[in-house]
Amino acid sequence: MVISSGYELHPEACEFLESLRAVDSSVNTERNYAGRIALYLSYCAVRGIDWTRPTLWQLSAFLHWLVEEPLPPRGRVAPSEPRYREEKTANAIVSTASRFLDFCSTRGWVPLEVVNMLWEPKFLRHAPPGYDVGEDGQFRVVRARTIKFRVAVDGYEWLSSEQIETLTGLTGNARDRFLVTLLAVTGARIGEVLGLRREDMHFLSDSRMLGCSERGPHVHIRRRANSNGALAKSRQPRSVPVETDVVGLYSEYQHERDKVAEAAGADMVFVNLFRQPLGEPMKYHGAKDLFDRLARKAGFTARPHMLRHSAATRWIRGGTDPDVVQALLGHASGQSMEPYLHSTGEERREAVERGAAHRKASS
Repeated sequence: MVISSGYELHPEACEFLESLRAVDSSVNTERNYAGRIALYLSYCAVRGIDWTRPTLWQLSAFLHWLVEEPLPPRGRVAPSEPRYREEKTANAIVSTASRFLDFCSTRGWVPLEVVNMLWEPKFLRHAPPGYDVGEDGQFRVVRARTIKFRVAVDGYEWLSSEQIETLTGLTGNARDRFLVTLLAVTGARIGEVLGLRREDMHFLSDSRMLGCSERGPHVHIRRRANSNGALAKSRQPRSVPVETDVVGLYSEYQHERDKVAEAAGADMVFVNLFRQPLGEPMKYHGAKDLFDRLARKAGFTARPHMLRHSAATRWIRGGTDPDVVQALLGHASGQSMEPYLHSTGEERREAVERGAAHRKASS
């Protein structure tokens, strides 16, 4: 929810967030959007701007203010140097504000002319891989935001096998070790893993007694409502095979959690063992805190989604058919596979050296 400084609900913003829940957006998406909308509304309130009727100049000023205004300190101690938002972060905030205004226009709260100035038609001369432009090219014209910074596309981050081993070695308990390993070997999203139930863990060599025809140890990933807000992004259920060492780590974790009375009978796989409330499902912020601690100890950036990229990269380099990788990751479209096609510096150098050798041999 979004509230004013007087602790009053902002009805339009709250209805927009409710619309996100209606289409099963994740808790993280709703939380991020709520913060961005609150930032836009606060900016307008301080400057006396009618948030329902901003001008193009005012929205452009908001975009630049986002990168020029120092961020508040994270803790009690102020940093030695001020922190600022990146331009891509400012773009994301303005994009959310534009989507909010777009939604409000459908309810009659924002004039249509305001929304029309936020977007402009753009002709896709070169369509992205996998994009269907239509038989007559009718889908080549798309809507593009008018207010944004031009920023370079960041490379997708992933972790090497050695870095993953470092992270697992730094974990201080069986639960965290199993969590990191499961993310790394299944390529599952953090929301999917935090939403696992015990009934999803089919770690027998033969699961027919469980009513499952899948052979060998595997994990079932299903989209369902969970009390911790975890949500599987894909609507289609899938199963991902795992190796026996993962089964061993799960057994160690089961032994660890059975020592905590509140957690012994819990239905969710990942639960609180070391903080209150004991036995309750582990939440997103708990997983984030874990990876932040591991990253500080390891000395490199580590986030749950990086392990998903690592798994996909490992499968592709191992010669796994792209359709199989797509099924393992739970992607509905092959176009979604593009971010996971990583190459290393060694691979790029080998390609250049092969080209140079071929050129010399031909001359």
